[in-house]
Amino acid sequence: MLYLVATPIGNLQDVTLRAIETLKMCDYIACEDTRTSQTFLQHYDIKARLVSYHKFNESSKCDSIIADIKAGKNIAIISDAGMPGISDPGAVIVRRLIAEGLPYTVVPGACALVDSFVLSGFEAPFTFVGFLPEKGKDRKDLLGKLKVSSFPSIFYVSPHSINQFFDDVYEAFGDRKVCVTRELTKKFEEVTFTTLQARYTGTVKGEFVIIVGGEEEKTQVSQDDEIMSELKYLLDAGVTSKDACKKVADKLGLKKNYVYDLLIRNK
Repeated sequence: MLYLVATPIGNLQDVTLRAIETLKMCDYIACEDTRTSQTFLQHYDIKARLVSYHKFNESSKCDSIIADIKAGKNIAIISDAGMPGISDPGAVIVRRLIAEGLPYTVVPGACALVDSFVLSGFEAPFTFVGFLPEKGKDRKDLLGKLKVSSFPSIFYVSPHSINQFFDDVYEAFGDRKVCVTRELTKKFEEVTFTTLQARYTGTVKGEFVIIVGGEEEKTQVSQDDEIMSELKYLLDAGVTSKDACKKVADKLGLKKNYVYDLLIRNK
C-alpha cells in the first residue's frame, strides 16, 4: 500500500496521530529532502528508512516503488511540508497506481492553500494555481485564462519572485483585491490585505500564498476608486460629508450607507 501523508507546514504539532502511526509502520518513507524530513521524523521518534523522492527523480523512482508495493511493502510519500501532490511530488506515482490498479490512500493534514483561503475571507469556489510557470509565454497564457474567472485564484509564490508576481498579475488582471499570507502556522505568521496595484510591502521572507480576487473583485476595486474620486472632488469643494455621500450615491446608483462606510474606512 502507498500512503500519501501530509506533514506540518510550519508548526511541528500540526500532524495527526494517524500520520505518525502510518509513518512508523511503513517499510520506508520517500521524501523530497532527507535532511529536512529527518528533523520532523526525529521529533516523533519515527525510525523508518528515508529515500530521496523529488521532482527531478520522481519518474525514475516510480518503478522501484511500484515494484515494492507489488511485493507487499507499505510505503509513505511525504513532501518537505504539506500534502504530497499539491505543487509537490506525488501526482506522477498516483497516476501509475491508478493505471495498474494498485492500492493507495491519503493521510490528511496541513495544507497551505486551504489554510490561506480560510484566512482570506474569500468565498468558494476557487481556482488553485500553485506556482506560475517560469517561461514568459506560458506564464502570460495562463494568466490570460485566469483573468476572466469569477473565482478567486490561489498562487504559491517564492520570496525572490514576489515583485515579479505582482507586476505580471497586475498587468494581466488590472487591479484586484488580494490577500497575502506568509509563514503560516509559524511564530511570525502574517496575513496582509492589499490590492494588486498597492502590492505587498511587508517582510519578504518565507513562503507566500497569495489569493487574488475574481473578475467581480476588479469591478468592485474600480468602483471604490471612482467613489473616492467623486467624494474627494466634492469635499475639496466644501460639500459636507453627509451631502457628498448622498450626491455620489445618487449619481452612481448606490446605497448611501455603502458610500459613507467607504469614506470612513479611507479617512
